[in-house]
Amino acid sequence: MTLRIPMLACAFLLAATATAADWPQWRGPNRDGHSADTSLLEKWPAGGPKLTWSITSAETVGTGYGQIAVVGDKMYALGASTAKQTAKEFVTCLSASDGKKVWQQDLSTSAGKYADGWGGGPRSTPTVDGDSLYVLGATGDLVCLSTARGEVKWSKNLVKDFGGGIPNWGYSESPLVDGPNLICTPGGRGGMIALDKKTGKTVWQCKEFTDGAGYSSVIVADVGGVKQYVQQTMASGLGVRASDGKLLWKAGSIARRTAVIPSPVMLDNYVFFTAGYGAGCECFKLEKDGDGTKATEVYTKNKVVENHHGGVVRVGDYIYGHSTNSGWVCFDLKKGDEAVWTNRGIGKGSVSAAEGNLYCYSENDGSVSLVKATEKGYQEISKFTIPQKSKLRPNQGKVWSHPVIANGKLILREYELLFVYDISKPKA
Repeated sequence: MTLRIPMLACAFLLAATATAADWPQWRGPNRDGHSADTSLLEKWPAGGPKLTWSITSAETVGTGYGQIAVVGDKMYALGASTAKQTAKEFVTCLSASDGKKVWQQDLSTSAGKYADGWGGGPRSTPTVDGDSLYVLGATGDLVCLSTARGEVKWSKNLVKDFGGGIPNWGYSESPLVDGPNLICTPGGRGGMIALDKKTGKTVWQCKEFTDGAGYSSVIVADVGGVKQYVQQTMASGLGVRASDGKLLWKAGSIARRTAVIPSPVMLDNYVFFTAGYGAGCECFKLEKDGDGTKATEVYTKNKVVENHHGGVVRVGDYIYGHSTNSGWVCFDLKKGDEAVWTNRGIGKGSVSAAEGNLYCYSENDGSVSLVKATEKGYQEISKFTIPQKSKLRPNQGKVWSHPVIANGKLILREYELLFVYDISKPKA
């Protein structure tokens, strides 16, 4: 018997498969803040690149601080209806070409008291994997939906189902899909979990640590053939074995407190952590130790890179990002020591990277700088500012969503606002 698949279904399957230039999850295809996009403008026009389309309605994108996920001709946003604590969370699928709404799914959840003075709305980024979309709400509602129509396939709650503890400002982690499993960090008694991504059933739960969940997201590392999930909690950096959930190592002596936000960064077998509120940064060398992993301190309590939030990216051997103490900084990841260079630039903000350039996004006024990623000094190439600021976001909040570079577009979120710029080189 010959199985015939309708042309429409074939087209959808192709569209749902991530390509090199997509941004399917938090911090891009490899969770490192890098876009795989190529043939991008090397310099922007005086007024900035062409604004292709924008959304200024809270009913469409919703209020929130997460990035937009992009796969093929679709974008996915996690948001809430208003800035109020009771604002209901929802997921929206948009057409990447013009921003028109494809579907929207209410989640019947809200940030509640965890919205605090920063306003309602989720904090995490959707994760796209084939025909499934995974989102995590502020109070721990982990939901799997279909990318086609937004139908809910399964849902769990990190507190009720796994014993997790909600951080002070709500869960902000973006779910990781790795092979057949989905990885999240409930924190507290919930530790870290691996769920079957198709059913939501528990594959394993690591309860060997009880650190509170921070605001960081898990990354994948391979150390001497030992695959593991590296995370930064409210108390430490740690690695959990991917095959069975065993805690492999736990380390750290910087003063993590209040809010631990940036995701870990890897270079070879070196892992770099940074946090704000006086913590600074530290680095460990990971080595295979029998069937486990040994973490050896390279340096710690270094205050050159103290990234509150906005993240850092690694280009070559160097870390780039904003530091509370010195502004934008270039720092040798393995050596530590002093800064290679510092510059106040556009002020505090988030950063992503593509084609050897940094895309720096100011949290204060929404200005964007294109900066060459080089250890030879701060070299700003171009700069512009988004055309308007949010009227809904409370004054305590800032422009906190990180830049997204996907399929020739620069995608900038400002709470309920969304601006999509064409940064592709003109075709010959």
